[in-house]
Amino acid sequence: MQSLSTAQARRIALAAQGFLDTRHAVPTMRTFQRTLERTGVLQVDSVNVLQRAHYMPLYSRMGPYDVDLLRRAAERRPRRVVEYWAHVQAFMPVELWPLMRHRMEAHRAKRGKWGIVEEDPELEKNLIDEVRARGASTARNLDDGLPRTKEHWGWNWSSTRRMLDYLYTVGDLAIAGRNSQFEVLYDLPERVLPAHVLARETPSPAEANRELVRRAARSHGVATAQCLRDYYRMDAKDAGPAIAELVEEGELLPVTIDGWKRPAYLHRDARRPRRTHARALLSPFDPLVWERERTERLFDFRYRIEIYVPAHKRVHGYYVLPFLLGDRIVGRVDLKADRQAGRLRVQAAYAEPGAPPETAEELAAELRQLADWLVLPEPVTVEPRGDLAPALAALV
Repeated sequence: MQSLSTAQARRIALAAQGFLDTRHAVPTMRTFQRTLERTGVLQVDSVNVLQRAHYMPLYSRMGPYDVDLLRRAAERRPRRVVEYWAHVQAFMPVELWPLMRHRMEAHRAKRGKWGIVEEDPELEKNLIDEVRARGASTARNLDDGLPRTKEHWGWNWSSTRRMLDYLYTVGDLAIAGRNSQFEVLYDLPERVLPAHVLARETPSPAEANRELVRRAARSHGVATAQCLRDYYRMDAKDAGPAIAELVEEGELLPVTIDGWKRPAYLHRDARRPRRTHARALLSPFDPLVWERERTERLFDFRYRIEIYVPAHKRVHGYYVLPFLLGDRIVGRVDLKADRQAGRLRVQAAYAEPGAPPETAEELAAELRQLADWLVLPEPVTVEPRGDLAPALAALV
């Protein structure tokens, strides 16, 4: 069995995620497509303190790009991506829709992803008929004023809103896009998905599981079974046999990684670079770091999102982005886009142990580029919090 050092595994992972791809001066739809093939999915999140989560992984890999590329891919024909629960709520390539049908039927059997939607055939029919007649609509457009409930933390949904979410989860409706308030627009699947995608036969559960593991392995490069399961949020009972089959077929190669207790699997087509020259700020929802145990093993970097932690208990800040330089994570910064002032604010900046001398200079350059991309024309400001803040403030 082949053995890899942690550094080798780290570089393989970075290559698989697209951090070795040459950045285009002006990213095009072809650039977008290539990047999506690397990441597989783009997690969607409503937090907008810096930039919406689904835009950031593209920026980290492609550099400054026109965010309309993603909107066009998601909302214009021929649609290339669609939202679904592929990891969590995420944009996924449209060709994954048939692979998700078993997941959809499982949600139908338990009345929703969380099992909270009561049966109401009349409401289901009326909502689908209304969407068919109106076209893409938000829950607010369709809400009939039914009583709302606060039984579940963070939710204040009407019966209409809960039913629409159920219909989307089971595939009876699809997400056609979002409006300027980030509200979901629901529509019929046949008006969202390309006809050739909807016409595809539903693969067997085993075929669907094998393809999802295969895609996860390509996006990871090298990974443990837990990493492979997490990428598309699969159950162990589904992922395990798929991993075994891909090992038997020679697509996954069992390997050991120095210091890792769990066995790992290398995709046979994974690139194995000797060095990397990446420089990127990573969203908390970036596929490179969203599996926190994997992040700690690969980068010796303990990372926790602190959005939901009370302010006085936060260690590093509210919206903290790791800073990737070369093949290491060398720092982290708490960032905020102050749109009213037209300024990118660094609310805290920390260096990791052993960060190279050029960390502050490279980070300053990356922050200026990020501010330009976000159309924040005023100089970047750095608050005096964190051991990297003084050097960074002197450079920006």
